[in-house]
Amino acid sequence: MSKTISSLLVIGFLVIAAFTGWGIVNAVREETRGPASILGGPATQVQEFFHPTPTIYPDSVTVVLQVRALARLETAQYTIEKVITAETGQGAFGALFGDRLLFVAHGEVIAGTDLSRLAGSDVIVSPDGRVTMILPAAEIFVTKLDNDQSYVYDRQTGLLTHGDVNLETQARQVAEDEIEKAALEDGILDLAQTNAATFVERLLRSLKFTEVLVVSGTRLP
Repeated sequence: MSKTISSLLVIGFLVIAAFTGWGIVNAVREETRGPASILGGPATQVQEFFHPTPTIYPDSVTVVLQVRALARLETAQYTIEKVITAETGQGAFGALFGDRLLFVAHGEVIAGTDLSRLAGSDVIVSPDGRVTMILPAAEIFVTKLDNDQSYVYDRQTGLLTHGDVNLETQARQVAEDEIEKAALEDGILDLAQTNAATFVERLLRSLKFTEVLVVSGTRLP
């Protein structure tokens, strides 16, 4: 009976010793691991400070290709109404053979920059992330009459004529010229150039350049 009790005591002592030893080993492991994990953050930061990851900026060829893809960038639109007087056969016999009409022309003029004309020499990219671009000059893309809103307001013909069949056509042609002229006088090209520069500048800044300079090109003749 005493031998049995002694055996149980020995076994219990061995179990307690085993658990105690396991705890000590585990604590040593944690101590060994702790400083490494603590030093990992600052060490990484120091390494990044002395060896920073370089920022890669698009080269001039890439920039030219991306901007050219925008092609004809429409940046200004004018809607104008003009009254055109067209007449023929006026003079001493105007009351007999004359023809006169008033044409109300409602038209639209669209201007912008044709970015497909951008040349490689128009873009300069520096290693520090600065980019300079010379934009093509603004130009008129479209001048057109709105046939639904354009009409002959009044027409007077001589007593001996039914009128010139081409007079209205001629009035429409003159109207397109006058509408475009009015848009130019109101500064549509300057507006189109300014809007194009603003749009392209935003595009270049989205490419993460540190400094962007957009220069307007010489106006087309």
